[in-house]
Amino acid sequence: MRNNRLRVIGALAVVLVAATVPAARAHDNRPPTLADLAERHGRYFGSATDNPELVDEPYTALLGSEFDQITPGNGMKWYATEPQQGVFDFTNGDEIVALARANHQKVRGHTLVWHSQLPGWLTGREWTATELRAVLKKHIQTEVRHYRGKIYAWDVVNEAFNEDGTYRETLFYKTLGPGYIADALRWAHQADPKAKLYLNDYNVEATGPKSDAYYELAKELKAQGVPLHGFGLQTHLALQYGYPATLEDNLRRFARLGLDTALTEVDVRMQLPVTEEKLDRQAEWYRDMTEACLAVRRCVGITVWDYTDKYSWIPAFFPGEGAALPWDEELRPKPAYFALRGALR
Repeated sequence: MRNNRLRVIGALAVVLVAATVPAARAHDNRPPTLADLAERHGRYFGSATDNPELVDEPYTALLGSEFDQITPGNGMKWYATEPQQGVFDFTNGDEIVALARANHQKVRGHTLVWHSQLPGWLTGREWTATELRAVLKKHIQTEVRHYRGKIYAWDVVNEAFNEDGTYRETLFYKTLGPGYIADALRWAHQADPKAKLYLNDYNVEATGPKSDAYYELAKELKAQGVPLHGFGLQTHLALQYGYPATLEDNLRRFARLGLDTALTEVDVRMQLPVTEEKLDRQAEWYRDMTEACLAVRRCVGITVWDYTDKYSWIPAFFPGEGAALPWDEELRPKPAYFALRGALR
């Protein structure tokens, strides 16, 4: 019954917000999209995507119409953009940027420095600090310059901390020390001074050791004049682990540092099989996180990590789990979609 009520409430929300659509859109008689509703609050609402999916015309049509921001899931990562040392390939990233421009969408670049999905030439040998510093600088600046003026924000450094708040022992940390983060931000800023630069991680939605470590790092970087503009909270949640009740408080403290925040990779997975109760609880979580973002002025937007279960990464990485997104595998909206509309109405 609760599922049915959510669907009814969602349908009513569509009708109510449609009455407030700007005149420029009213003539087409379409209900406002999630992007339209978010824009009324000065936010964006986006989705990740990946190149193999773009041949799916119904999927791509919805991607282009419902959202005003997209993030390439893999096409801008190091293995894709510099598969051989000094040999750059921006084919996949360019395809997604071209799609975004055709649909008047902004693009979030993801990601310049990450310990995962690195090419073999980078991980397969030992580097001196001098060598690796030069390689890292060239990679960052070549990619950011290539997309200069086309990317509104970059996830510059991704997943730099462990769960206990210590630095992750990555190739970059072990070879260059913690200063690689400030250097990466400075190099990216030199390559595109207008792009917003973020640190980005998972399990940082609630206050705790990991988000505390980012908070302290952000304070240090800001005090040193390092060009850091935002903090990305991936928001990969799972019903069995509980909702991050301190999300809004956490967003507020980063805002007080003068930083934007964004929910950058949102999904809410569940243990299979799917039940009505799980779908209802998932919908509540999508609603609650959206309301938390709307309550904090400097939370600038929300991006789901692809919008449909058809292309979710969850089943491959978390066997026995899935159904994490607002649209199902048939591109049909789920209770979570209507909850999002209700939160944004």
